[in-house]
Amino acid sequence: MHPLVLLPGMNCTADLWAGTGLDPALTPALDASDVDGQVERLLAELPATFVLVGLSLGAIVGMALAQRAPERVAGLCVMSANAKAPTDAQRSGWKDWLDRIDAGESARSLQHSILPALLSADAAARPALVERTLEMGEHTGADVLRAQLRMQATRTDLRPGLARLPMPMLVISGQHDVICPPQFHAEIAGAVPHSRSVSIDGGHLLALERPAEIGSLVRNWRKQNRI
Repeated sequence: MHPLVLLPGMNCTADLWAGTGLDPALTPALDASDVDGQVERLLAELPATFVLVGLSLGAIVGMALAQRAPERVAGLCVMSANAKAPTDAQRSGWKDWLDRIDAGESARSLQHSILPALLSADAAARPALVERTLEMGEHTGADVLRAQLRMQATRTDLRPGLARLPMPMLVISGQHDVICPPQFHAEIAGAVPHSRSVSIDGGHLLALERPAEIGSLVRNWRKQNRI
């Protein structure tokens, strides 16, 4: 089996994957200020070949990396993902967060401000899960979140390159994800020749909400594809 690499979403940490049983795995941070720079950094640090699993910003970086160096990626799993270029509304939101960080607001506080978008209603009613979500922001910190916000603004439309991806791909969406709804994932899966698409009961932070289900999906997919 190839080494496993897990990439978190923005303002998230490796705790996102706790409980999935996806061990052992490499969990590099996303801390570059542009997507190309993050891809280059990962390619320099990671093994010769690997299976990559990413959520949200981690999925975006994963798709960009797979398009840049497909020979390095034995399998790609993306969840809570968006392959489109940023909208004006997204750019405005990221700029607002940068301004709030510069004014002294914490990454934890910013995470708290979007909890209804990050977690499904069921998950948001679980205090321990809410606290873990906030702690991920606290541990990310202002400097890394600032870099991630700048990285978000450098995103491009990844859809044209999806059809050229040769590796098996697993696409997982949350049925209640208001940030990256299931139709975003259907579009990604429909463009990739060797893909499987699954939609499960959950919000944006699927690995946090449904760790056992995510772990089982990824393990079975790897087994089926011998990666």
